[in-house]
Amino acid sequence: MRVQLVEIAFARSGDKGDTANIGLIAFRPSVYPILVQEVTAERVKLHFAEICRGEVERFELPNLHALNFLLHNSLGGGGTVSLMLDAQGKTFSTALLRMEIDVPEDLAERVVGDRSSGE
Repeated sequence: MRVQLVEIAFARSGDKGDTANIGLIAFRPSVYPILVQEVTAERVKLHFAEICRGEVERFELPNLHALNFLLHNSLGGGGTVSLMLDAQGKTFSTALLRMEIDVPEDLAERVVGDRSSGE
């Protein structure tokens, strides 16, 4: 089953110069292995192909059930020199959460069902 990351994880983003930093955190520990498998540096690079001009690095944080991505050369120089509307990369987390990945149907139904019921 294909779901958007927003259904199974949350994210935060920011900047360090011309590098955007995105943290992706699973809602549940059972989701983390799927994030590791499906949300690769290559897929994130492709997802941000129009913005990211450099390398994408991925760091695994298993104790936090999270992944961290660095998108190099993606902020138009960064900070005060950038002409981008989002020179600090604050909206990159929302953009990443729109990525679709494949998840086992039973897990998707369980996690998505929990979110829609307010649990």
